[in-house]
Amino acid sequence: MYRLSSIIGFLSLSVSLFSQSPHGETFKVNCAACHTSDGWDIPIEKWNFNEREDEIKSPMTGWVIGKDTMRFKHGKTEFPLTGQHTRVDCRSCHQTMVFSEASPQCISCHTDIHQMTAGNDCARCHTTENWLVDKVSELHQDNGFPLLGSHALAACVDCHTSETVLRFDRIGNDCNNCHQSDYAATTQPNHSAAGFSTNCSDCHDLSRFDWNTNKVKHDFFPLTKGHDIADCATCHTTGSYANTPSDCISCHTTEYQTATNPNHVLAGFSQNCVDCHTTDKDWMPAKYTQHDVEYFPIYSGEHQGEWNQCTDCHTNPSNFAEFTCITCHTNPETNNDHNGISGYSYNSPACLACHPNGSEDDAFDHNNTQFPLKGAHTTTACVECHANGYAGTPTNCAACHTPDYNQTTNPNHVTAQFSTDCKSCHSETAWMPATFNHNLIYPLNGAHTTTACNACHINGNYSNTPTTCAGCHTPDYNQTTNPNHVTAQFSTDCKSCHSETAWTPATFNHNSIYPLNGAHATTACNACHINGNYSNTPTTCVGCHQSDFNQTTNPNHTSAQFPTDCKVCHSETAWDPANYNHDAMYFPIYSGKHKNEWDQCTDCHTTPGNYEVFSCTVCHTSQSTNNDHQDVSGYVYSSPACFTCHPNGD
Repeated sequence: MYRLSSIIGFLSLSVSLFSQSPHGETFKVNCAACHTSDGWDIPIEKWNFNEREDEIKSPMTGWVIGKDTMRFKHGKTEFPLTGQHTRVDCRSCHQTMVFSEASPQCISCHTDIHQMTAGNDCARCHTTENWLVDKVSELHQDNGFPLLGSHALAACVDCHTSETVLRFDRIGNDCNNCHQSDYAATTQPNHSAAGFSTNCSDCHDLSRFDWNTNKVKHDFFPLTKGHDIADCATCHTTGSYANTPSDCISCHTTEYQTATNPNHVLAGFSQNCVDCHTTDKDWMPAKYTQHDVEYFPIYSGEHQGEWNQCTDCHTNPSNFAEFTCITCHTNPETNNDHNGISGYSYNSPACLACHPNGSEDDAFDHNNTQFPLKGAHTTTACVECHANGYAGTPTNCAACHTPDYNQTTNPNHVTAQFSTDCKSCHSETAWMPATFNHNLIYPLNGAHTTTACNACHINGNYSNTPTTCAGCHTPDYNQTTNPNHVTAQFSTDCKSCHSETAWTPATFNHNSIYPLNGAHATTACNACHINGNYSNTPTTCVGCHQSDFNQTTNPNHTSAQFPTDCKVCHSETAWDPANYNHDAMYFPIYSGKHKNEWDQCTDCHTTPGNYEVFSCTVCHTSQSTNNDHQDVSGYVYSSPACFTCHPNGD
């Protein structure tokens, strides 16, 4: 019976204590889950070392808790105890009896020696066993910057430089963040001059331990076949990688000049190697497809497959301007085929003249060649152009008309360095009238359309005529005094203010310096730009209106110490009406009970020249005011007293 009453008493005590838990209102755990009926804990002075070796002393409270009473399962909470946390005294984290007040965040207990440069989650880098970090590579991998090659051996402070070695400020993943100095100092090749990418990984292997590389991105000029070379200096002979030419002849002039089968120079072959060659090594196979277009069809038509090598027709290897038809088209067969044909001659130039496409059905028509005859060319004798036969006759203007070009003096074509392509100015009908498309160099508009040529092309010089305004109009610029362009440091680009039609009217975008609004829009220029000075004109209100400020007496701006920024009270349209922000800075007169109760400043500021003095008693007379303040303790009939009690006028 006694035991039953003890149990009932303990349970009653448990229920009572459960409802009054010192661990916080949200801690809904039965006391018996952690404590026993022997007591909450045992004072240190009652600890018998021989009998209580299984008990634990709390270094913070000096009390001892038996191991068999420590029944709380921390592993079932959101913060399981692992590593060093299993050895930490409870009160180190739970500094109050209310367990819910302990934060599960690392930063709540551990001082952030990294100063938030690594985040506030210690567990991201550390474990509960110790503070050592053994996954630096994984952390960098997660941040998009794997530590490969030399980066794997670098000390943290080599990249994360700061006032302390414990800060790890983010520096970004771009190579240039750390290696700008390496980029700028590299001279073999000079990266800056060459305009190389600042992304080191474009050319360098991040897994290596040095800068050596063989992965240069050369997509702009594919290094394939014959161009697949190991030594960059083969093409980049000057050490400059920025301006290396990409045309064939820049590198292959020697090959072009020394080629003998066929002789490229004598044959006048194109210097654009790709016309005949690919990038295959040793230049072969080669195929000159332009032969069909420019000269004679050998890859198509009746001569397709009828030859094996160039020398079948060009029997003089040193001169591919020469060719022969009669090696294959022999007599008497050829003569028999041309019986009764007027003007027939058994020679190769004659063959080509009548059979330009290699067909026996050809009848010579100059319009089917690369040079149709038009205008004056239709009446020109053949021998004037074909003085040396019909093979290889040039089709460009200068080939025949260079003497005409050299002898022309009005204008002098040589001095002016005009194009030698006659048809750019002349027609095939006659030399005159001649047209020159001036828009290709400098479009002529407005007054320029009627300007004489020699006004711009001084002394007949057409080669170095400037195309900028200042190139011709510097004297006009220097001599202009209203306004003085030199003093005002105006732009020498005339069209920024003037049109090509006339100097005036001129427009100047004043908004780019100081927008002209209200009264400023109609103000004469010299009212602000004194003595024609356009370079140092002030843009502040007081810069121009200091005298207005000083001379104003109603109210006296100087005595009242008003701001010199006029737009605080005035608009740009007119001085009046003015609006001073009296409500915000001092006392509400544009709102509240004093709105519309006054006409001018002196209604309240009765002392001229001193706006710090004000009067309330001008309007609020003594009799009515005294009556309104009966029984008001400390009441005084004076303006400062009014303002003290009624700062908003209410």
